[in-house]
Amino acid sequence: MNQTPSLKNQAALVTGSDSGIGKGVALALAAAGAKLVINYAHNHDAAEEVVSQIKATGGEAFAIQADVSHEEEVKAMFAQMFARYGTIDILVNNAGVQKDSKFVDMTLDDWNKVIGINLTGQFLCSREAAKEFIRRGVIEDRSSAAGKIICMSSVHEIIPWAGHVNYATSKGGISMFMKSIAQELAPHKIRVVGIGPGAIKTPINKSAWDTPEALDKLLTLIPYNRIGQPNDIGQLAAWLASDQADYITGTTIFMDGGMTLYPGFAENG
Repeated sequence: MNQTPSLKNQAALVTGSDSGIGKGVALALAAAGAKLVINYAHNHDAAEEVVSQIKATGGEAFAIQADVSHEEEVKAMFAQMFARYGTIDILVNNAGVQKDSKFVDMTLDDWNKVIGINLTGQFLCSREAAKEFIRRGVIEDRSSAAGKIICMSSVHEIIPWAGHVNYATSKGGISMFMKSIAQELAPHKIRVVGIGPGAIKTPINKSAWDTPEALDKLLTLIPYNRIGQPNDIGQLAAWLASDQADYITGTTIFMDGGMTLYPGFAENG
């Protein structure tokens, strides 16, 4: 059996892939043979740098600007992708933001911004991808599935997070969203899975790892005693999108160094 996941000739869209986890996922999918759409909301130069990295290794990619919380922008992004690649085979719903505050100080705007991008964005993109998967069906020499949707969640779909109520709520919503559409779309040979990263070294959480003191504090929450890297998540996403994972749908795989093992109970249970 081929031990390397193959995504040859498959078209993939990774939202929020100009940096962080999304960039790591896009690079891993491209390394497995997929053609990429690099989606970004604001940072055009960073997105084009990811495109250049992919092209430098012989891959194919182009960048599209779209705010995934806006329906018309999502529809326009998919139209551009179809014009270039003809279809979509893999969607990775990765775009996400944090707007943190104490619950009693949280503004409605900050609540709506996080829910809009983190949760509604996954709904809008998944709906457009699913329509195309159902229209096109399975292409036998490309994939065993008609399409694959990967929903980027977090350990905070199950771990409460005071001071981050909007973020944790969005991730809890992603869990049930992913399971519900997996159930509905499975008869169409569409797989939907979740990835629940723990602490990953990305710009969004730089304050948690950019000093030795902060990193030491963070590592008390990670039994495996290291912070994750974007490529860790990328490698998992590439495998989940491949036929090697064809019997997996409707579940979240946590990649967290054991954070969901509640390490505080290791000595105080």
